[in-house]
Amino acid sequence: MKFLFASDSFKGTLSSRQTVEMLDRAAREVFGDMGEVITGGVPVADGGEGTVDAVIEAENGSKIYVDVCGPLMEPRKAYYGTFGEKNAVIEMAEASGLPLVPMDRRNPLYTTSYGTGQMIRDALDRGFSDISIAIGGSATNDGGMGCVRALGVRFLDDEGRELEGRGEDLEKVRAIDVAGLDPRVKNARITVMCDVTNPLCGKDGATYTFGAQKGATPEIQARLEAGMCNYRDVIKAQFGVDPDAVPGTGAAGGLGAALKVFLGGEMRSGIETVLDLINFDERLEGVDVVVTGEGRTDWQSCFGKVMQGVGERAARKGVTAVGLSGSLGRDADRIFEHGIASLMTTVDSPMPLEEALGRAEELYYLGAVRMFRFLRAGMEIARKGR
Repeated sequence: MKFLFASDSFKGTLSSRQTVEMLDRAAREVFGDMGEVITGGVPVADGGEGTVDAVIEAENGSKIYVDVCGPLMEPRKAYYGTFGEKNAVIEMAEASGLPLVPMDRRNPLYTTSYGTGQMIRDALDRGFSDISIAIGGSATNDGGMGCVRALGVRFLDDEGRELEGRGEDLEKVRAIDVAGLDPRVKNARITVMCDVTNPLCGKDGATYTFGAQKGATPEIQARLEAGMCNYRDVIKAQFGVDPDAVPGTGAAGGLGAALKVFLGGEMRSGIETVLDLINFDERLEGVDVVVTGEGRTDWQSCFGKVMQGVGERAARKGVTAVGLSGSLGRDADRIFEHGIASLMTTVDSPMPLEEALGRAEELYYLGAVRMFRFLRAGMEIARKGR
């Protein structure tokens, strides 16, 4: 019997690696007397928090620490992951993420993605040419100006002065000078992990969809939206590209637009990118059952999340996939349309959320044992029916 464990982390309680370790222990407890049990596990993430850690652990990669500017241009240490000779994996939230900004200073007029560009530049300095960038969790609404400014692009006002690349500068852009763009970008493959399709501007754009959670009041949103429309129009006039026509350009406060327009980035699903980076299809060879899961499974799980990606890959290989989740929400059963054969929860009785979180490790292990007992029962029924 060969198992592959590939679960998302349970936010705030269990890491992806912890789930692998407990599933391994539970499988051996339940199937240990049935002959050889082969288990293997790989940390997985969907292009959001934990992506770099999951990829470098799966591929025996390394962390590289670099001095960068945070969202408010404050100095900080950030890291990205590398593996092989060419691959680097970057989480923009490491340098430009919302948690890095104190609650009382959250205002996207004054935040910048400059530090993300510094990480990209460092990766290029070290010779990495296949760079994947996870762009979730941003504190910024600068259209990605800060990021590409760190790579040599200059944004100029009506007097030809260079702008810093904060949200408040969107309305001041009159011309964009790309002559100084790092030439190594042309020979690099830039993959943008993005699971939203929002355009740069409009009611579904960067500002009105994500601005409030970054601290923008309605008045600030109106100013940022006007600035973003100005920025878009300058890009259209100079480069003949309409960012609003490209799905995902509004992601991360418009960082998606800058990575696409100036760096030639390819927009891809986060989970699909991660599964490719960790060679997931190869790991499925000879596997009988895949176990995946997440903290809560509901209708959102079918839109670029770990369980969907793992289930669909397993189905294409003819491998049975089952899920073990912390809880189930609305329309959780829709995940069955994406290669997941069965779902179980870790909680075993009604309990307050605080208790479930506090007992997360115990409940997960007991849930894993129950799940494997069901699998064993199914195997015994099938054997008797022969």
